[in-house]
Amino acid sequence: MLMHNDRFKVFADYEDYIRYQEKVSALYKNTREWTKKVIYNIAGCGKFSSDRTIAQYAREIWGVEPSFAKIAPPDEPN
Repeated sequence: MLMHNDRFKVFADYEDYIRYQEKVSALYKNTREWTKKVIYNIAGCGKFSSDRTIAQYAREIWGVEPSFAKIAPPDEPN
């Protein structure tokens, strides 16, 4: 159905996705360059990290504070 009626534009940029995924796959094989890009990416995220965003959302929207309590894995009984 998506091939003929892509209402949500799922395939709109699929060819670009495939092309860039091939570039990412090639870069991943170059350990030195991959590591360099990973470090730059982490260093550049600054205050926009997901941890900070989630904590802020929890405080401002839900009115709760983060908890560091350990939660049992799903395959262990409580």
